[in-house]
Amino acid sequence: MLSDVLEWLLPVYKNSDPRTTDWFLVSQPGCIFTIVIAYVYICTSAGPKYMEDKQPYTLRKTLIAYNLFQILLSAYLFKEGIIAYGMNNYSYWCQPIEYSDTPAAMRMATATHLYFICKLIDLLDTVFFVLRKKNRQISFLHVYHHASMVVFAWIGVRYFASGHPTFLGLMNCFVHTFMYSYYLLAAFGAEIQKYLVHWKKYLTLLQIVQFIIVGLHSGQVLFTDCHKVPSLLAILIVLNSSFFVYMFSSFYVHNYFEPNVKSAKTVTGFPNNSMIRKTE
Repeated sequence: MLSDVLEWLLPVYKNSDPRTTDWFLVSQPGCIFTIVIAYVYICTSAGPKYMEDKQPYTLRKTLIAYNLFQILLSAYLFKEGIIAYGMNNYSYWCQPIEYSDTPAAMRMATATHLYFICKLIDLLDTVFFVLRKKNRQISFLHVYHHASMVVFAWIGVRYFASGHPTFLGLMNCFVHTFMYSYYLLAAFGAEIQKYLVHWKKYLTLLQIVQFIIVGLHSGQVLFTDCHKVPSLLAILIVLNSSFFVYMFSSFYVHNYFEPNVKSAKTVTGFPNNSMIRKTE
């Protein structure tokens, strides 16, 4: 198995997408891994220590501007993906990875690069948590999700800036449009937040559905005659999607199911739906 992985990785490393190799932050992996390592260190260690004896920042105006920008960027990327799919007559069953310079192919490559930049901007989510001293929200799931998406987006734009794997980015942009809309409303303060109490759990469900769809979309090429999509690439996407489904599902159960059951049991000793408390 290891030899198969190495045989696949070495040619892939040498045969990057010639159209995107010299684009911003794409040429060398060292820069990206430095950013990711610095992100993890600052947000899990250095940042919280720096804020220990300081008052949390409110950042209300910053968060409103940031979330509005993220909504517009995610919606734009989703629109660009749909248009490029239409121009390429995209096949959801088996879309070859191509490296041509046709207008449709270059539009998808450009959108893929912008998606990668978007994942870098997403890292600010955690920085804002640190500055606001919301350390409870800096979980393993949160940090791993942001860090891994940067790495996978970089791999995408350097090697597979078209074809079947881009569906992951399309789905992610669709979900993030709703997610940042929620965060934008929440940034306006308690008067708006009280109306959002019951909606946060649906964002988690939307994330879970997203990764199930992405996993199925990539996994189905392993059981068809689609030889134009590398099998190992499909396997990696399926494995990562499955891990995210597990992690987000565990988060959902822990935060929205188990507290309800425990709360109901405190009254009679048995689950009682009428006694379930609000979990937000």
